[in-house]
Amino acid sequence: MRLLVDFLCRFGWGLALALVLTPAADVPGGFFRVNLLVVMGLSTLAALVGPTGAADVSWTIPAAAALGAWMGSVAWYGERRSAGVGLCVACALLLAMATVLASGAGWPGAAGWSGMQSIETAGRALVSGLLVGLTVHAMLLGHWYLNAPGMRVDVLRRMIDLALVAWAFQLVICIASVATRSTGGPPAGETTMALAALRWLAGLAGLPVLLVMARKTLDIPNTQSATGILYVACLAAILGELTAQLLSTPA
Repeated sequence: MRLLVDFLCRFGWGLALALVLTPAADVPGGFFRVNLLVVMGLSTLAALVGPTGAADVSWTIPAAAALGAWMGSVAWYGERRSAGVGLCVACALLLAMATVLASGAGWPGAAGWSGMQSIETAGRALVSGLLVGLTVHAMLLGHWYLNAPGMRVDVLRRMIDLALVAWAFQLVICIASVATRSTGGPPAGETTMALAALRWLAGLAGLPVLLVMARKTLDIPNTQSATGILYVACLAAILGELTAQLLSTPA
């Protein structure tokens, strides 16, 4: 269950921050309202399974994020944009805290804190969640063009660009990790090698190709085709990051 809690917190953090980065003036309030309900669902599930599945994660943090997401959804329903954006920021901060705790990094001075190693663990978890959240958010935004066909295509281009930036950070982190681990240690087994190949092919090699394809499709412009490509990109991002979590979990 710990892996589930970790992934839910990462996913929720990425989606919440993606909403913060979305220009509220160019996107209908209904998009924020619906996607805050998605954040609420992820946070609620993390709070429900957190106390028994991961003892080091306080259930109150994702629970508070779930409450904030619900309040934000109500605010967007009433077209209270300032309050809605503020609650999106609050959800992102709360879920960032939950992600750091779920990753096992802990807080400075707390039990289990190990300096740079804990900072590295927390950073990897936050970047991982941001990559998944931005990719899924871009897909959901592309789908929203069916409800608001007059929405500016530049907004979707911007979200895809942000997802590519998150991917670039993740690639640098993975290359650095491989470089530091290649100097020693026992040889990897067949299962580990298969998971590593899946992680690199889906999440690190395939994902940017799909994102660039989706962005090029917007030049036509064809938001429906771009959204279809982004569906596949979501699968690649989720599969790649879940596989990375499995590889980083001690046997």
